[in-house]
Amino acid sequence: MASHARPRPAGTRVAGIRTPALATAALTSVALLSQTATAAPSTDDRPSLEEVEKKVDDLYRQAESATEKYNSAKEKTATQRKEVDTLLDDVAQRTQKLNEAREELGSFAAAQYRTGASAPDTATFLLADTPQDYFDQTQLMGRMTDRQKGAVDDYISAQSATMKKRQEATKSLETLTDSQADLKTAKATVQRKLSAARELLSQLTAEEKARLAAIEKKKQEEAARKAAELAQQQKAAEQTAAAEQEASTPDSSAPADSSYATKADKALAFARAQVGKPYVWGATGPDSYDCSGLTQAAWNAAGITLPRTTYDQVNFGTTVSLANAQPGDLVFFYDDVSHVGLYIGNGMMIHAPKPGAYVREESIYYDGESAIHSVVRPA
Repeated sequence: MASHARPRPAGTRVAGIRTPALATAALTSVALLSQTATAAPSTDDRPSLEEVEKKVDDLYRQAESATEKYNSAKEKTATQRKEVDTLLDDVAQRTQKLNEAREELGSFAAAQYRTGASAPDTATFLLADTPQDYFDQTQLMGRMTDRQKGAVDDYISAQSATMKKRQEATKSLETLTDSQADLKTAKATVQRKLSAARELLSQLTAEEKARLAAIEKKKQEEAARKAAELAQQQKAAEQTAAAEQEASTPDSSAPADSSYATKADKALAFARAQVGKPYVWGATGPDSYDCSGLTQAAWNAAGITLPRTTYDQVNFGTTVSLANAQPGDLVFFYDDVSHVGLYIGNGMMIHAPKPGAYVREESIYYDGESAIHSVVRPA
């Protein structure tokens, strides 16, 4: 007998139960949405462009701070290496003298043995635990000739000096090893910070990079405005000072001391010639520079030897107020004094800004007024 049962609609079996086609479609949609959510996180989880910019700037600042630590460790390591080399050379020379003194004592011992002397004084000396042990045996020293006594004195003196220098060399080598470890750590820190910054920037879309450039341009415009304000303030202060000086000494025609201005002109001329060269951390020229490497090279061209790092340059010379800043002065930035530029007047400076940038003229307010730490006149 034929069955009259109606065919069931096609569906999918779930846990042994056949589901309607409509329910299957709904489940499929849910699954696809779930997969999409897993594969592509919500854009709400991504940092804003402003947050990315701040993070990148912070990483560059940290890299520059680590660069100055690297420069300091490198300079310290070089100094200590020279000290170790000098000590080792000294030890080698003293060891040679010690061997010569020992040979002379040995010749006395051999002579006593050949002549059958009843008291082989020098041989006894050579067999003693220490030179001083033998020296304390005054009865033996009394039987020595003046030449033998002189040889013993020379030997004791040479041995004592050699041991002292060897100890100094060992200590210096340990210090050098520590400095080399610091240098390696600082170098790794710089590289790590720069890699993190590059990674963040590489994740930006073309549109985001364009917006980031617009933000940077706005910052530069504000920095230029602040520089113009400072220039006006400085010009007004100079005019007031000149008027007061003229009123107090109307008959004076003596020119003002221009020794600093002359040196500053030389430093600035050098710095301007470096504009366009790349920032490279740890570099001191002539093809690339970091911030303190540029200021050091510029003032060196003017006959003034600045220290290598920002930490030392900030203490070299006389601190002046920003209002009294003159061309050639060093402008330092941030609480950790990790950046420096060469003031050229009118609120502007020449500096090597950061990795990926080039030596350029820029407002001293490039990172805001609060970033300025101090101004130092180096000569």
